[in-house]
Amino acid sequence: MSDQNFVYLTKERLVELEKELQDMKTNGRKEIAAKIAEARAHGDLSENAEYDAAKEEQGLFELRISKLESILSRARIIEPSQLPDGEVHILSTVFIKNLKNQKTFEYTLVSPEEADFQAGKISITSPVGQGLMGKKIGANVKVNAPAGLLEFEILSIK
Repeated sequence: MSDQNFVYLTKERLVELEKELQDMKTNGRKEIAAKIAEARAHGDLSENAEYDAAKEEQGLFELRISKLESILSRARIIEPSQLPDGEVHILSTVFIKNLKNQKTFEYTLVSPEEADFQAGKISITSPVGQGLMGKKIGANVKVNAPAGLLEFEILSIK
């Protein structure tokens, strides 16, 4: 398996995904089966929108289970202590300054599966994440983002 197929996760995120998958396989499937059975009880399935909706929900639910199984089968645990100091890498918390408007931002670089912009977690595969990877404190970084060219200075790395 090539390195590109791995999914890098923190131990905490791995545990969260395992719990979510377990819950979906036990409780979630029972709930969906109950919805389908209830909708089926309403009669003619050819004109039963509730049944169609329940079957569609089941399909999306099973797709999520499949995705979680795929992620977990390719998961590799990241140990922050094994990563180099002084440069931006996955799990780094980076303080950057936007050179256009002088605003500062704090981001933690994570795998795409852990990204949550509202929580300050950006993916290493995002334009900003890719631009920051491997850089050191004081570096000026130019990033081609959907919003246009962005320029940052790296103020600190944790």
